[in-house]
Amino acid sequence: MSTNWGRNYRISIFGESHGKALGVNIDGIPAGTKLDLDFIKEEMQRRAPGKSEFSTPRMEKDEFEILSGYINELTTGTPLCMIVRNTDQRSKDYSELAQKMRPGHADYSGLMRYKGFNDIRGSGHFSGRITASIVFAGAIAKLILKEKGIHIGAHIKSIFDTEDRGFENKDRNPEVFESLRQEFLPFLNKEIRVPLENKIRAVKDEGDSVGGVVEISVIGMPAGVGDPFFNSVESELASMMYSIPAVKGLEFGAGFAIAGMLGSEANDEMYFDEDENIKTYTNNNGGIIGGITNGEPVNFKVAIKPPASISKKQKTVNIVTKENTVLEVTGRHDPVIVPRAVVVLECATAIVMLDCLLEAEKNKGL
Repeated sequence: MSTNWGRNYRISIFGESHGKALGVNIDGIPAGTKLDLDFIKEEMQRRAPGKSEFSTPRMEKDEFEILSGYINELTTGTPLCMIVRNTDQRSKDYSELAQKMRPGHADYSGLMRYKGFNDIRGSGHFSGRITASIVFAGAIAKLILKEKGIHIGAHIKSIFDTEDRGFENKDRNPEVFESLRQEFLPFLNKEIRVPLENKIRAVKDEGDSVGGVVEISVIGMPAGVGDPFFNSVESELASMMYSIPAVKGLEFGAGFAIAGMLGSEANDEMYFDEDENIKTYTNNNGGIIGGITNGEPVNFKVAIKPPASISKKQKTVNIVTKENTVLEVTGRHDPVIVPRAVVVLECATAIVMLDCLLEAEKNKGL
């Protein structure tokens, strides 16, 4: 099973949604790194369930335990291992799913891949709950990047048919990023929040769910980080983003819209600023050219599908009786996972940016 990622900041995740614990092993944290545990706890709580009417009522504190690689408030340089113990499982809610496959979920594909031995409770290793490990590792990466003047921010670009405006230059600063970080529904246009909340409630009452798009921006990333082709910054980010459950789309810069532009429109024309730094007038390529950062903000959008576990009746199959049937999913589920996914995507981005930066430093590219 591919549960390992990274060349320099290496992570290995483990656990199931209803198992005893989940966690991550991190190799590559510089020795002597002081960890801001309060910040890491805040990041974990941003992802944790049960904090809003729009998230699953499953109550998990997501309190982490560091088992190794950390002493006297400093990292030792050896692998750092963390676990989060599960405390609020209701595995009986999933008994029917051993026979009836959820449309849009990994029940059937997982069954075929692991020959029926996969853990279906709470979706097992396919569960979004496993992203708690990504958040922990990413929170540490954020702290290391911050010391290097690199900051990551995100906002909800859309949920269902409600659109927020995109990041503008005035938004790309640590203060705005921090203000967005403090919100459960981080929008740049605050006026859309209340109408959207009413839409989500209506969808939830109907037993349905909605998806959305998150926009991520990285500022302070120096030019010259990355490689062409297989280890390009885009390739690394795509590898990580598509590892996160429910992610179905990725656009860098202008994204698919760039295909409808003329070359003269798509090209990011360049200039020297007052400090003789090379800048671009536009950022249609999302801060990455030839797989390598160009010093502009790394900007991309991620599409997240609606949660598959819904109480609305859906047509499916019973793999035991070999019959067509109908499924009404019971249990505790999110009507929308986009708000909780924001911190996951930020932290996943931090892991990638740190890994790429360490690779550049190792090769003396910077």
